[in-house]
Amino acid sequence: MARCYSVRMAKRQTIPHVTLLTDARNDAELARVLARLPRGSAVVFRHYHLAPAERDRRFRQVAKQARARGLRVIGANMSDHLQADGVYGAARAVAGKPGLRLATAHSMKEMGAAVRAGAHGIVLSPVFPTRSHPGGQVLGAVRFLLLARRSPLPVIALGGLDHARAARLAARGPVHGWAAIDGLTC
Repeated sequence: MARCYSVRMAKRQTIPHVTLLTDARNDAELARVLARLPRGSAVVFRHYHLAPAERDRRFRQVAKQARARGLRVIGANMSDHLQADGVYGAARAVAGKPGLRLATAHSMKEMGAAVRAGAHGIVLSPVFPTRSHPGGQVLGAVRFLLLARRSPLPVIALGGLDHARAARLAARGPVHGWAAIDGLTC
């Protein structure tokens, strides 16, 4: 893989610098959180805890609020009939999908799969310990930065991040942006 992503690739799809991931933990505060996100940010709608029909209904509500604020709405494992601005998930889930394709990765092998799948950006995680995966293995800042430097695509950091941690991480290396659940909700 190339040492860093090309400017030409970045121009084809605008990759957000700040991305909120939704789930049951932040659903009650979602309207407040969306109102605080900078214009041009993204919302990855997950809400895996909801039944399909309720999830579709909630997606439409969140998408309307987000778009009114100038935010992009990315679907994770969503029905194709919903009007998402892109897709989020493993390389196989984003391959060939319309819109912005953000592939998740946890290793160099998965980063390679994301590139081959035609992803526009890689969400590399978990950088630090998270409430989503308590006790789970993390990359740590050094390993994350080593992987990010090898990526030919823009890299978004995820896992245990807040504004301060994201800024410190970006100051040390090639981090295009960051994503969070709790770090953007609190």
